[in-house]
Amino acid sequence: MVNLGDVFPDFEADSTIGKIKFHDFIGDKWCVLFSHPADYTPVCTTELGKCVQLTPEFEKRGVKMIALSCDDIPSHQGWSQDIMQFVNQPKDKFPFPIISDKGRDLAVSLGMVDPEEKDKAGIPLTCRAVFVIGPDKKLKLSMHYPATTGRNFAELLRCIDSLQLTMNKKVATPEGWTLGGKCMVLPSIPQEGIEKVFPKGVDIKQVPSGKSYLRYTPQPE
Repeated sequence: MVNLGDVFPDFEADSTIGKIKFHDFIGDKWCVLFSHPADYTPVCTTELGKCVQLTPEFEKRGVKMIALSCDDIPSHQGWSQDIMQFVNQPKDKFPFPIISDKGRDLAVSLGMVDPEEKDKAGIPLTCRAVFVIGPDKKLKLSMHYPATTGRNFAELLRCIDSLQLTMNKKVATPEGWTLGGKCMVLPSIPQEGIEKVFPKGVDIKQVPSGKSYLRYTPQPE
């Protein structure tokens, strides 16, 4: 299991673009590694189809995508054509690689197995895991969904926007925040001299405790 802040394992694996070394694949970009239970399955097809449609949004943020499944490469290649037709895209332009993890070795080592979902042989399938890895190769965010629940990739993009903003600015993002929305001043920032840190101003929400911890500021540039 990889914890937040850990350097993500630099594994080698076969994929639809050939053998990859994960850290080399990431390079100096952000990366989303996401797994799915099996090829030629309905929920997974909707998920990868949405990722195909959102590829320009991930690229705009400097994010590379790579999927993982326990099926083999020929299966991935055939399934990718179904996915492209499902979202009305050219079949020969699948925009990101899919890793083959037939032995579940990666899935087990990375904590991506769903014990409740099993194949015909009774072996647990890969769950719907999501890992966001930064250019420093460290894990920034992880989410795990069961096989029966499809993921929301618009929410993933929202999280990446927050991660990229808060990595360089002294703010946090509140519930439901989207790009351009108000941010929250970190508790570690003292009130004295705060106008120099946040020249757009800071609004403090008054609460019964009298503590000034709910401090809002426009999104920093």
